[in-house]
Amino acid sequence: MPTAIVTGSGGLIGSEAVRHFAALGYDVVGIDNDMRSRFFGPHASTAPTTSRLVADLGDAFTPLVADIRDADTIREIVATHRSTLELVVHAAAQPSHDWAFDNAQTDFAINANGTLNLLESVRHEQPDATFVHLSTNKVYGDQPNALPVTETPTRLELPADHRYFGGIDTSMPLDRSMHSIFGVSKAAADLMVQEYGRQFQMPTVCFRGGCLTGPAHAGTKLHGFLSYLMRCTITGEAYTIIGYDGKQVRDNIHSADVVRAMELFHRAPTAGAVYNLGGGRENSVSVLEAIELCEAISGKGLSRTTVPTPRAGDHRWYVTDLTELRRDYPTFRPTIGVGQILQEIHDVNRDAWERTPSDVGRAA
Repeated sequence: MPTAIVTGSGGLIGSEAVRHFAALGYDVVGIDNDMRSRFFGPHASTAPTTSRLVADLGDAFTPLVADIRDADTIREIVATHRSTLELVVHAAAQPSHDWAFDNAQTDFAINANGTLNLLESVRHEQPDATFVHLSTNKVYGDQPNALPVTETPTRLELPADHRYFGGIDTSMPLDRSMHSIFGVSKAAADLMVQEYGRQFQMPTVCFRGGCLTGPAHAGTKLHGFLSYLMRCTITGEAYTIIGYDGKQVRDNIHSADVVRAMELFHRAPTAGAVYNLGGGRENSVSVLEAIELCEAISGKGLSRTTVPTPRAGDHRWYVTDLTELRRDYPTFRPTIGVGQILQEIHDVNRDAWERTPSDVGRAA
């Protein structure tokens, strides 16, 4: 049987990838050391998700506690499975702007050096394995904030005749912008993945994700927009809107659709590919619009406050253009809308969140 290695296997995208490729007949080896609980507190732990994967998948899933910063251990894991290794999904990361601000060394070691450790291991042990890297639209820094958005009652919006009205493609520049410490570490990893593809003709891809979400997301104040918003709505904890009066716009994509994109690339890979990946204009929503949806789904009002100053480099408006991805993989399109995503988040997590309201927003 073929083997897939998934880093961050207890996280949102990692766990979705584990289930997806196990269902396709892969022996899946997961790498996760639950650092999310150290970043954001015990309520953000990935351990419960890992336990569910073990219970549901049995012998098809082998969880390993390992740190991607440990080059020797990662090399050993890859070497152990090289004879059957066909796919590496790299979803492990430190994902928060705010956390990285005070922990730059750790952030860079995980996001940049950890990625390099994986690339080197795969290059030397099984360079034909498809390498899928979960990058981020934060590699563009605050360049999107130069777009000429206008204000409507519920959102910021681009003029309909603007070239990026349908979404931002990979022509958006990376230079001369504020990235945040997190954005820099992810940009370094993104470029290195592309470079290994080109230098060594390895089948690699960077998916520059927008708001990746779904019911398995352990949303927190510092990371996980829709999940954390629904959690606050259910528990009654106050939600803080940071900047732009809540009119900032994001496009959201369900984790199942993210993993579908991975599979399509794996079936027909190229060297050094890069795509923007998000829900597109149809799945775009402002904070204010998302609050309205959460309140309608839960039947509860959200207690909220507003901080006028946005996070440094935070995007005012970001919608993904999927044209480049659809050009190469014409069958791809997001299948799950924002309303359905929020309904799933609510239905899957409501009972647990109602039992543990005091955990909301606790940070490491």
